[in-house]
Order: sequence, then C-alpha cells, then structure tokens
Amino acid sequence: MRFAKIVFWIAGGWGVLMFTPLYFIFNLIGRQEPPPITHPGFYYGFAGFALAWQFAFFVIATDPVRFRPMMMPSVLGKVGWGLSVVVLYLQSRISAGDMALGAMDLLFGLLFVLAFLKTRAQLVASGLPVSAEVPVRNQAHASLSESSRSRR
Repeated sequence: MRFAKIVFWIAGGWGVLMFTPLYFIFNLIGRQEPPPITHPGFYYGFAGFALAWQFAFFVIATDPVRFRPMMMPSVLGKVGWGLSVVVLYLQSRISAGDMALGAMDLLFGLLFVLAFLKTRAQLVASGLPVSAEVPVRNQAHASLSESSRSRR
C-alpha cells in the first residue's frame, strides 16, 4: 500500500504544479504558440477538470485499498492523454518538449497500473474478497448501514 500512496501523492502534486499555472498564462500561450486560444470556456474547463482530478489522486493516496476502484479511471486518463501527445508529436503537431511532458502521463499511467496490481495483492493477502464492499471505518456509520439493511 505504501507504493500506491507514494505514487498517487506524487502524481497529484505533479499535476497541481502543472495545471495551476494554466489559470495565469492564457494570453501567454497564444503569444508563444500562435494562434491565440479562441475558446476560453474549453481552455478553463479543461484546466479545472484536470486540476480536480489531481485532488482525486490525493484522495486515492489517503487509502489506496479503499479507493482502488478509482485507479482504473485514473489509468485511462493518463494513458489517453499520453498516447494523444505521442500521436501529435509523430504528426509534427507539437514540440518535443510538449511530448516529453505528455509522456510523463504514460509513466504515471504505468505506475497507476502497478499500484492497482499491488493493492489487489494486499486485498488477497488480507483475506478479504477482492470484490468486497469498501470496509466502513466509522462505527456509527457501520451501525447505520446495518440498521438500513435490516429494514429491507
């Protein structure tokens, strides 16, 4: 579990460092890599959505076994973007520097897969069924869950 925690904390931190500046460089991007951005809604929508996922990585890092199901959508996001930048680079549509930053997502995608596999091994070693419900940590919540089940 330690591996998964470290991977997701680092991925979240890296993402916050990469996406937060997007809120402050809108016009700079258009000057450095013309043409200027013509759809600010898409731009800021992407920045906000991407930044929100970094906080999802922080949540996963707090308890990787509990939030293991969120690892697969995380892999899809990283691999989807990573492969996109590789294709764009091969088409000469982005620079090598942009491709290198995108390739970091492929690395994180691979690390997320490894974290997913390692947490499965921890589930199996603990004796819990891999498809088990997420264990409830709060005793008050557990008793509420039991009482709601008994009413059914």
